[in-house]
Amino acid sequence: MSSPPLVPLFLFFGFILASSAMATDKPAPVVFPIKKDASTNQYYTTLRVGTPPTSMNAVLNLVGRFTWLDCDGYGSSSYHPIHCESSRCEAAGRGGCTFCFGPARPSCTNDSCLIYVATPFVEEMTSSVLGEDVLVLHSTKKIKHTSRSKFRALHAAQPPRVFALCLPSSSSRSRRGDLYAGGGPYMRPPNKHDLTKSLLRTRLLVRPSSIAAVSNEGDEYFINVTAIKIDSAPITFNSSILAIDKDGAGGTKFGTLTPYSRALYTFLHSAIFNPLVEEFTKKATDRKIKKATPVSPFGACFDARTVRSGVASPDVPAIVLVLRGDAQWRIEGANSMVRVSKDMMCLGFLDGGSGVGTTIEIGGHQMEDNLLEFAMGSSTFGFSNSLLLRNSSCSHL
Repeated sequence: MSSPPLVPLFLFFGFILASSAMATDKPAPVVFPIKKDASTNQYYTTLRVGTPPTSMNAVLNLVGRFTWLDCDGYGSSSYHPIHCESSRCEAAGRGGCTFCFGPARPSCTNDSCLIYVATPFVEEMTSSVLGEDVLVLHSTKKIKHTSRSKFRALHAAQPPRVFALCLPSSSSRSRRGDLYAGGGPYMRPPNKHDLTKSLLRTRLLVRPSSIAAVSNEGDEYFINVTAIKIDSAPITFNSSILAIDKDGAGGTKFGTLTPYSRALYTFLHSAIFNPLVEEFTKKATDRKIKKATPVSPFGACFDARTVRSGVASPDVPAIVLVLRGDAQWRIEGANSMVRVSKDMMCLGFLDGGSGVGTTIEIGGHQMEDNLLEFAMGSSTFGFSNSLLLRNSSCSHL
């Protein structure tokens, strides 16, 4: 599969969820299809924005407050710039007022709200103009992966306080996962029951104030990991590094789902990575799995010919994140291992070093085929563990 022809829109959930809200107290859930690009490993959805609607591919990003759009050549009769002296501009972190040369256009209109946003593809801050437009989407009362749905054109409103991700592991053009905006039900074929009540739950931190000083990108999603096990054996390390300290270092956050910010695989502090690799290798050796010479960027690799297949293949020791409240996120072989060649697979957990920063950054590969719910209103994170164990997945027709 080739790269999407155009990926001009960063899907920062603040805008997209705001755009999907209905003008009711209880907005109807909305589902966006998610696809995985084979060449970049980006997860993206296709949106229809503006009047007349223009289709564009939007890269999923779990960091930030705004949707970022390249406005060159963008023409929409419903586009509306936000005035720089408005309360909405102030709430967005006003950086000043714009002054433009030449005719007004979406990328620059006099007295528009100037803001500074992070552009993760190049990992830098840039100035931008704040505006709003219409998003055309599907709205269904029951989510059953059907094409029978009603189109609605919606303007920005208060965002739903919950969204869920089901990231596909397949990069086939015919397979997709889902982004649920506004909550469940969560129906994963071929199963016919709603997964909402069966999710395991723990506390969710949305860019806590203690870490604000070390992040200029916007909202970030953290969970509390209290211990890590390989199968049932805890690994030994100084667990104090799992907490967020007074300077904002530490903690466990979700990666931004783009390979440009090292978020394809999970990164671990060296003090965790080294004992994890040691214990994982020991448990793998007990299963007659043979080691292989590691290849960059991986720190542990194995002879694929010695690895058996399982329900959540490959059949290797499970990596278990023990979370606050004793909920346990089991990362099975399909999410822990990466096939790098016909005869070799490697552990998809990488050494993040020992400098100041996040202790654990959970990558997109570890999220695939897991239903993950982010509920900001109740400050809870819900997760299903691998759907492969339920004869399901996040890759469906």
